Amino acid sequence: MLPLYKKYWRTFLDIGMIVLTVLLVMYVFSKLYQIAAPVFLSFLVFFMIEPLAKFLNRRGLPKTIAAAVSVLLFVLVILGILFGIGLIVVSQIAQVQDNLPQYTKMIQTAFGKTTAFLQHKIEALPPDITDKMNENFKKFTEYATGWATSFLKYMVSLFSSFSTFMANFGIAIILAFFLSTEIGGWRKIVKDKSPKTLKNAYTFLTTYVLKAIGSYIKAQMLMVLITFVLIYVGLLILGTGNELSLALVCAIFDILPLVGVPVILIPWIVYLFIVGNISLAIGLCILLVVVLLTRQLLEPRITGNSIGISSAFLMLSFMIISLSIFGVAGLILSPVLLILLKELLQQGYLQRWIRLPQEEFDVSPFEMSAPAPQETKRSGKRADS
Repeated sequence: MLPLYKKYWRTFLDIGMIVLTVLLVMYVFSKLYQIAAPVFLSFLVFFMIEPLAKFLNRRGLPKTIAAAVSVLLFVLVILGILFGIGLIVVSQIAQVQDNLPQYTKMIQTAFGKTTAFLQHKIEALPPDITDKMNENFKKFTEYATGWATSFLKYMVSLFSSFSTFMANFGIAIILAFFLSTEIGGWRKIVKDKSPKTLKNAYTFLTTYVLKAIGSYIKAQMLMVLITFVLIYVGLLILGTGNELSLALVCAIFDILPLVGVPVILIPWIVYLFIVGNISLAIGLCILLVVVLLTRQLLEPRITGNSIGISSAFLMLSFMIISLSIFGVAGLILSPVLLILLKELLQQGYLQRWIRLPQEEFDVSPFEMSAPAPQETKRSGKRADS
């Protein structure tokens, strides 16, 4: 064991320093986001409104007016999306409210039949079996109550976080407007007074990492679109009614981490089993399984191809590890870390940062590609000729 440490102590030290730096950056970023969330969100809004502001500015509008027009259109688009979502939700709630007496009567009838059937069967059972059934049912209800309580707490925290996010997002829009009008002066200050190390890091991030992150976001939107199409087609086949509205709601929930389509379909399936609509419940179960399997099979492949990593095993493993260490934030940031590691490897930074014992490797493990033996022989023959 001692010779191993003697050979690789520099390698272990370099890798440890890189891992420590990543953990420190993520920790500092999470703390800074808690303190100044609108500032970070303002950069996101700025990247969305700046292309239109630049275009209008090149067409002769002053930058202030161009930024104002861009922000106004951005706000109108956001409000339109929220209004559309609210309209869908309100229409669904109104429909449920109109049909609530009918649903209540169906549940009461099904519950009465089930109670009479169970009472007749339980009276025929021996007392010891009845006691065990009651004990197991008590444990099940306690477990279900705990699960439901945890789920409700999660939903409450999710919606409270969403309200806080919307407030911060509103402030971020204002900050993005001022940033768009003053971006020329800020760029000049950064260009003149920033150290070369930060300039190189910024160039690396904008050239390689941010472009791949944009591709990743497009891939996620593609996955949401696939989910929407699958649910819409499935609901059309099942003939549930309001297929478009339900598919849109499921697609919106599919964007949220750790929530997804099951939050909509599972309560619906349980209700259908209770009221006795077994055929539709089974159809929705099949639809849910198809959607989940499709996402599990396509998401690593589509997302991996968008960021240049085609291994589904690597993508899923990295997401699971990041989720275990950092929680939901780690699940969101795991593709960013994968993109960063891939680009650091491709651009040769890891080769320079991590020292390896030269006598241990014929080919460096950080080498992205090696020339094929046939190509090497051909090149040698050409050189001889």
